Amino acid sequence: MAQELTPNELCIVALLMEKPGHGWGLSDLLGHDGEVGAIWSVARPLVYTSLRRLETEGYIETAGLERGRRGPHRVNYAPTKNGRAAVRAWLGEPVDHVRDIRSLFLLKVVLSKRVGLDVEPLLVAQRGLLTPFVTWLEARRDDVDPSTEPVEDAVLYFRLATARTTVGFIDHLLDSRAPKRKRS
Repeated sequence: MAQELTPNELCIVALLMEKPGHGWGLSDLLGHDGEVGAIWSVARPLVYTSLRRLETEGYIETAGLERGRRGPHRVNYAPTKNGRAAVRAWLGEPVDHVRDIRSLFLLKVVLSKRVGLDVEPLLVAQRGLLTPFVTWLEARRDDVDPSTEPVEDAVLYFRLATARTTVGFIDHLLDSRAPKRKRS
């Protein structure tokens, strides 16, 4: 039985949904200075390890060879039907923890846009999880005395600020999807 795919592996399959590619090109995208790596970076050796596993598990398949300029030919990969289905399911799932909002949630938004998937279901689901959490954090902060529990107060405030900001970010994205009205 196949193990659950990691976010790194799902990210790689999502990038291959955009267009078939090879390990070196994916590594460039996922490097610290890469387009996606600025949000979610994956080391080059891990990209190649992931490609081998994804192919073995049937989430990607060989899509051809690209002639190497200075070295060996590069194997291009494309997602299989199972790979595309796994990515679509993953991209539609909200992130469970506020600590993962900056990286994992933003990655899902960016990848959804890159592969042309409707991001609204993810945004609505994430907002649905965050809104009651904001209320809970506000109530929890009311129970904490900053003078006697300064660490807990700081952590709660940080989590609350992050959650509120993310709700605002989601609202902005949802509002920007609404049809623009013509001004008279």
